[in-house]
Amino acid sequence: MSDPIQTSPEKVPARTFLKDVFTCSLGAYGGPEAHMSVFLDQLVTRKKYLTEAELVELIALCSILPGPTSTQTIVSVGYKMGGPWLAFWTMMVWALPALVVMTLLSFLYAFLAMRDISGDLLRYVGPMAVGFILVAVWRIGRKVVTDVPTGAMMVVAGVITYFIRAPWIFPAVLVAGGAASILMAPEKDLWNRVRFSPPWRYLAAFATFALGALALAAWTDWRLATLFEHFYRYGYLVFGGGQVVVPVMHGELVEGMAAMTSEEFLTGYGLVQGLPGPMFSFAAYAGGMAARGSSVAFQIAGAVAGGVGIFLPGLLLIYFVYPVWESLKGIRAIRVSLRGVNAVAGGLIAVAGVILLQTGGLAWDNLLVTVLTAALLFSRKVPAPLIVAAALAAGFA
Repeated sequence: MSDPIQTSPEKVPARTFLKDVFTCSLGAYGGPEAHMSVFLDQLVTRKKYLTEAELVELIALCSILPGPTSTQTIVSVGYKMGGPWLAFWTMMVWALPALVVMTLLSFLYAFLAMRDISGDLLRYVGPMAVGFILVAVWRIGRKVVTDVPTGAMMVVAGVITYFIRAPWIFPAVLVAGGAASILMAPEKDLWNRVRFSPPWRYLAAFATFALGALALAAWTDWRLATLFEHFYRYGYLVFGGGQVVVPVMHGELVEGMAAMTSEEFLTGYGLVQGLPGPMFSFAAYAGGMAARGSSVAFQIAGAVAGGVGIFLPGLLLIYFVYPVWESLKGIRAIRVSLRGVNAVAGGLIAVAGVILLQTGGLAWDNLLVTVLTAALLFSRKVPAPLIVAAALAAGFA
C-alpha cells in the first residue's frame, strides 16, 4: 500500500496556495478542533490539495509533537505542497495577521489610560476568558480521560500544580505523565527500532536555540532574552494548543515574573478568542505586556520575541519530523506516551481555570459572565467573536 503522505500533489503556484492559507486564517476561530474543520473544507473539499486521509495523517503527526497543533498541521500541508520554503511562508500567512493584532492590543491598557478611559471597559473580558477555559477543560477531559489511570493522572497533575506553582513543575509533570503511560502500557516492544535518515540540521537548530536562549537568559539581565527563552520553552513543552499553554504562561509571567496582573493576562486571552487564526498568537500580547515601561519600540520587540519564540520550535520540529514521519510513527512508545501527556495537560488546564477564577474575584457579576460564556459555548449557537463583543459591551455599559 502506498503511503498517503508521500503522494505527489499536483503542482500549484505558491501564490495561489498562500491565498487559500490566508482564507483559512480569516475563518479559523475557536481552537484546533474548529481549525481542522476549516482545513477540511478549504484545503480538502474545495481545493483538493490533499485527501481527507492525508489530512488525518498530518493531524496525527502534529498531535504527537509539542507546539501549536493547528499551525503545525497547515505548515505540514505547505511542506507537502512545496518543501521548507513554502512551509515557512505558510506559517507567516497563517499566523502573522493575528500576531500583528495581538501586538497592537498589548498597548490597549496604555491607550485607555492616555485617553483617560477607565479600564473597567475590559472588566468582563477576564471572567469571559475563564468561561472559555472551563469549556476547554470539559472538552479536553472527555477526550483524554479514557480509563482510570488517565483520570488519576489528570487529577494528580491538577492537585500538584495547584499547590506547587514553580515554573519547573509544568514540564516535570508532563514528562512524568508520558513516562507513567509507557511504564503502565500492556503493549510489548514499545521501543521497537526503526530506520530513518532525518535532516539532523533542523534538530541541531532546535537544540541550539533552546540551549542558547537558556544560556543568554541565565548570563545576562536582558529582558528580551529572558522573554524569548520563556516563549521558546512554551513552544516545545506544550502539547495541544493555546488552551494548554495558559497555565504555564500564567505561572511564569504573572506569578513568577509579575510582568502583568492576572486581570491583564486574562484580558488578552479573552480578546484572542474573538480573533481568527492560531491561539498561540496570544504570545505576542503577553510578550508586549511583559516588555512595557521602556519605549514603544521595546514593547514591540517584546511582542516579536513572544511570537517568534513560541512558533519557532514547532516549525523546526516539522522540518525535522515530516520527511521521516512514516518511520517515526512506527515507534509505539511515542503514541503510548501521549495518553499520559494529554491527561496531565487536561489537569493543568483545569487548575488554570480554578486559579484564574480565584484571582479574578468571585463577585456575582464575574461568576455570571463566566457561566453565561460557558453556556453559550456549549450551545454552539453563538460564535466566539460575538461573545467577546458582548463582554466588551457589558463592560462599557
